[in-house]
Amino acid sequence: MEADFVSVVGIGADGWDGLPESARRLVLGADVLFGSTRQLALVPGHAQRVSWPSPLLPALPGLLDANRGKAICVLASGDPMFFGIGSTLARLIGPERLRVVPHPSSVSLACARLGWPLDEVEVITAVGRPVESVNAAIHPGRRVMVLSADGGTPAEVAELLTDRGYGASTMTVLEHLGGPEERKISSTAADWHEKCGALNVIAVECAGPKLSSVPGLPDDAYEHDGQLTKREVRAVTLAMLAPVPGELLWDVGAGAGSIAIEWSRAHPSCRAIAIEKDPERAERIVDNAKRLGVPSIRVVRGAVPDALPDERPDAVFIGGGVTVPGVVERCFEALKPSGRLVANAVTVESEAVLARWHAELGGELVRLAVSRGSPVGGFTGWRAMMPVTILIATKGEPT
Repeated sequence: MEADFVSVVGIGADGWDGLPESARRLVLGADVLFGSTRQLALVPGHAQRVSWPSPLLPALPGLLDANRGKAICVLASGDPMFFGIGSTLARLIGPERLRVVPHPSSVSLACARLGWPLDEVEVITAVGRPVESVNAAIHPGRRVMVLSADGGTPAEVAELLTDRGYGASTMTVLEHLGGPEERKISSTAADWHEKCGALNVIAVECAGPKLSSVPGLPDDAYEHDGQLTKREVRAVTLAMLAPVPGELLWDVGAGAGSIAIEWSRAHPSCRAIAIEKDPERAERIVDNAKRLGVPSIRVVRGAVPDALPDERPDAVFIGGGVTVPGVVERCFEALKPSGRLVANAVTVESEAVLARWHAELGGELVRLAVSRGSPVGGFTGWRAMMPVTILIATKGEPT
């Protein structure tokens, strides 16, 4: 085995017996083996054994440097490139230095046991991530697989489902897949009282109320104090912002966080930073983001423009603070090339600011007037909402 390469071997609960000959040769030919204490105990050999420290990621570069020149083999659970250490190593040292021998993932094994088509299952990981991420995948009739962090994750998922009105969902927990202690437990989320082993995956058949994935969620999907971009305006605003997978949004003057949340719901890789000066509203953004399945939204508490973050965005929405000197200018300057700025105004003063910036930046000005049907005695009439002026400006490529 060449010392310039790092070998990554996927291993299951069946241990050494489940490894192909190619994986066994890499394990036996290693000078040093990295893995969890449980994984290291599953394989023979005379290599130096190093158990992963906690936290792992900050320590990983140092561990690799300390063993430079040695034949390194890393043991990983299941498929190392599926929410695994293999992906981290590829980013850290480059894929050209990796040799990966995958094992069937826990999701593949679970689908095989349940007879579920793997391509029709949405996978959410709770390993090192908030369990509230599951909320984004919950829809009636859908099948969701949750990778558990530990034996307590099934109870957390059951509570989350029940709180969302999905208590009738069937949960099946599969423990120690592929090993001699393999076990399957099923119950509805509302009736879940089982204790589970640390190695488990949760299969959920969702049953509950509908909540669309399309921007423009009902206003009552959010906890708010009135500072909320209303449903119709929100849908138009998100269309103008045009979220693209992997992009970052600044939501400036975020209020209830609805724009940041629905941007993040557009794709799992979309990221958002919500900037809000009011501490109660900032806390409310956190709660709304968890409930709607995007708990990774970063909330910055402070007044703009001083509180604007350093990381450059692909898009900026200004829902509050348009009239504050320097806000529009700083936000536009921070945008990456081809980035989009969308700013909403409902007052005469803020509308005048947008008109001035439209003259300087170009782009589009849109005025949106929405009326909702409302009872008028025994009849129905139209109740007009405050009209909203929207500036949409795109930053050009550098010359």
